[in-house]
Amino acid sequence: MIPHARTSTALDDVPRTSDFVNGDVSFWYRRTGQPAGRAPLPGPRSYDVCLVGGGYTGLWTAYYLKRARRELRIAVLEREFAGFGASGRNGGWLSGELSGSRERYSKTHGRAPVVALQRAMWESIDEVIRVTEAEGIDADIVKGGLLHVATNPAQRRRLHTELAEAREWQVGEADLRLLDPGERTRRLRVAGALDASYTPHCARIQPAKLVQGLARAVEALGVDIFEATTVTEIRPRTDPGASAVAVTDRGEVSAEYVIRAVEGFTSGIAGQHRQWLPMNSSMVATEPLPPHVWDQIGWGGRELLGDGAHAYIYAQRTADDRIAIGGRGVPYRYGSHWDNRGTTHDRTVVALWRMITRLFPEAADARLAHAWCGVLGVPRDWCSTVHVDHTSGLGWAGGYVGHGVTTTNLAGRTLRDLVLRQDTELTRLPWVGRQVRQWEPEPLRWLGVQLIYALYRAADRRENDQTLHTSRYARVAGLISGR
Repeated sequence: MIPHARTSTALDDVPRTSDFVNGDVSFWYRRTGQPAGRAPLPGPRSYDVCLVGGGYTGLWTAYYLKRARRELRIAVLEREFAGFGASGRNGGWLSGELSGSRERYSKTHGRAPVVALQRAMWESIDEVIRVTEAEGIDADIVKGGLLHVATNPAQRRRLHTELAEAREWQVGEADLRLLDPGERTRRLRVAGALDASYTPHCARIQPAKLVQGLARAVEALGVDIFEATTVTEIRPRTDPGASAVAVTDRGEVSAEYVIRAVEGFTSGIAGQHRQWLPMNSSMVATEPLPPHVWDQIGWGGRELLGDGAHAYIYAQRTADDRIAIGGRGVPYRYGSHWDNRGTTHDRTVVALWRMITRLFPEAADARLAHAWCGVLGVPRDWCSTVHVDHTSGLGWAGGYVGHGVTTTNLAGRTLRDLVLRQDTELTRLPWVGRQVRQWEPEPLRWLGVQLIYALYRAADRRENDQTLHTSRYARVAGLISGR
């Protein structure tokens, strides 16, 4: 049973269910039940491969490694429970969007590998679906595609620019197209929508069902998952005959390879607090909406929904007919800290509720059932990376900048090939081995993030006043953030 959190008077204008919850685990676990905890690490152990982090990245890597080499001894170390972090808190977008900039990847590898990376992302969506079917994982998957709507002239201009740029990167009409007004309305009636693009390369998932099913599949293959085990440090091997080491509060785990797969929680590892910025993202879910409301809204294809704002939103129609919607809340906590319990700030709950009622006035009588948040990892250049160093025995993957549900699967298969020293199409993709400079030290890091998001909020306000062009505030924010 998930305890009910105390609500504050700041939420008095927001209708809530009698059992409204703010924080703890996400709404997705409210539907499945919080999993029973697995045993912690019983003491010092030795493995062939040790995965630090029990989310999608660690579990996918363990899954593909074990299927490729059944004799490998593999352990997954998790501080809370498998799927506690972003893997069980995200918006449920199994999306083909790149975790990074095409232009930045092409500067180091050329255009053709970037096109290959995009194709690999699209293929990863179908690979996730294939594995869930093969392993009997029911994750409420519907491959309905993704709609991006523009609700003011500046967003509309950006939408058309992005479509034109996509054509330059060999993204054809079958992969991304502009919807005519009739099809846009038939799919989903968003109040104030001026235009919308559509890609078939996206599927709705129930995140907790996916990560818990994947954890069970990994265990069934013979992988050891240890929970309630905190990794405090990762040490490289000191000579060719030595092992890499994951130092935990319950003993050391030595392995030929130790892979860091903790994404937004990377700052909790010694020496890594400036590696990736732990960026906060928040969500709310309504109560189930009645059929007559859905008759007015549409959304029968269960497409995923995003918008063109700088403080963007992401939404889905859940399997039990709720609206689950997310966006940025309190973006960053000083010193790369995070809120373990996932409590969403009151003003963020209010803002997300107002977004629901602005986009879908028909849902104005609905009540909120749950609010929660989680952290994602952001590299200084906003481009994700995957790497294995055979000399040190260390590897990592992450920096998914909010597109991790699909990218983690691609990362798991790529880490498999890298660990096994195989030269494949995956190991030649442009994100492999990518390393960038660290984030600035405090207080510059905190001040910079606060300024960036203040500028983005100001840009959205300015653009909502019907300006035709992207606000200069957004351009300045982009320069500071490195996006």
